[in-house]
Amino acid sequence: MSPLTAPMHLGLDIGTSSVKGVLIDSSQQIVLTATAPLTVSRPGPGWSEQAPDHWWKAANRVVKELAQKKPKAVAAVAGIGLSGQQHGATLLDRAGNVLRPAILWNDARSFAECRELETREPKARAIAGNIPLAGFTAPKLLWVRKHEPEIFARVAKVLLPKDYVRFRMTGDYASDLSDSAGTFWLDVGRRAWSDRLLAASDMRTDQMPSLYEGTEPTGRLTPGVAKSWGMPLRPVVAGGGGDNAASACGIGAVTPGSAFISIGTSGVLFVSNDRFRPNAERAVHAFCHAVPETWHQMGVILSAAASLEWLAGLLKTPAPKLAAGLGARLTGPSPTLFLPYLSGERTPVADAQARGMFTGLGHETGPKHLTHAVLDGVAFAFRDCLEALEAAGTVVSRVTAVGGGSGSKLWLEIIATVLGIPIDLPAAGDFGGAFGAARLGLIAATGMSFREVCTPPRIVRTIDPNPRLGEAYEAQYRRYTKLYPAIKEIHRS
Repeated sequence: MSPLTAPMHLGLDIGTSSVKGVLIDSSQQIVLTATAPLTVSRPGPGWSEQAPDHWWKAANRVVKELAQKKPKAVAAVAGIGLSGQQHGATLLDRAGNVLRPAILWNDARSFAECRELETREPKARAIAGNIPLAGFTAPKLLWVRKHEPEIFARVAKVLLPKDYVRFRMTGDYASDLSDSAGTFWLDVGRRAWSDRLLAASDMRTDQMPSLYEGTEPTGRLTPGVAKSWGMPLRPVVAGGGGDNAASACGIGAVTPGSAFISIGTSGVLFVSNDRFRPNAERAVHAFCHAVPETWHQMGVILSAAASLEWLAGLLKTPAPKLAAGLGARLTGPSPTLFLPYLSGERTPVADAQARGMFTGLGHETGPKHLTHAVLDGVAFAFRDCLEALEAAGTVVSRVTAVGGGSGSKLWLEIIATVLGIPIDLPAAGDFGGAFGAARLGLIAATGMSFREVCTPPRIVRTIDPNPRLGEAYEAQYRRYTKLYPAIKEIHRS
């Protein structure tokens, strides 16, 4: 059998800005990738929506592009895994029709409903292991109940974005535990839907999809989709994972204590756990992992590389050029402080109404000072995440860096120094959600152990903390921690 007709496995990542497909062979070598763009609608202040049909059309474009380039490889696909943006509320009626545009993870309209959820169910945090956030799914449904009651009355199923694509692929209402943990309807410790959390938002278990581990098969492509996609084997579809859990499968962070730091549009400090370790008071995300009998914690910041892109837009200079303009040698923290709460913040403050700031500006302040302050501020936000994880009893001794921001050695040195731990850089490759999803598809199709499949990549470089600058950065971080308490009420008045 030639390499192009050996069993193949496909990962589809349903992101916010695009749908990405990664095709791998049985030895996990990437055969081909394809991407189709998506757009976000913002019909109101702080709102963020997408049409679910656009995800499906983009997924079809991705598969068709792969099939045009390597039809034999696509015809040999035996397993498909799904990864996706978390929390999005996709509302369907009894016939499976979409009732309204999906309300996305970065939509802030339901911040008041978060408080209502906890009033309705005083034990909500103990059950979910998380603090309710406006980005989560449950408060979105309370908002719909209040403001669009005629739509709420017709809701028969609520699906997450990747699971709507699964429904179109297989006809099944199914989800995996890592993605479902971000709805605020899951008893995360028990890995099951919670009737009490559902009741707090006037929802029922029959409106939820069936739950699976990310490695388990949930169904197969329908004959019609299999024919359209050129996949005669009618591949099995794995449970898959939320984007960060799937990325953890891609980077090999599936054993207790393994961790990665993602410096993308948003920022994530992710640690795999052998048991459920919540710290809701500090807005740590404590979720099920995409692999069995495993959980994970995340510290999440909403504007990581997005902060540098925002400054780049203001200064009309590409972000990589701004970062490169600081040179290669780190001499200490910027005298200017930056709070990167441009879209509110999750860990550790859980405040959708918070906003960012610069402080310490003077006549001498220029673009380099501001750029340096942004890099420092994001590093300090990651330090907040690390301290919240440590408060939950988790030890993080080193991390692997992924995401666009990991291309800046200076930024990684700042982060390593602020965190006080080494940062490993993997060999060049794709370790994102789509690749992790492809690995989950391989596991579902073959029955292999996730420990055998989800191995870490080769490390080519390690960035250590700068011992000369640790004390200076520690002092600047302590100043940084005073910013939010000083301004948190300003944007509520």
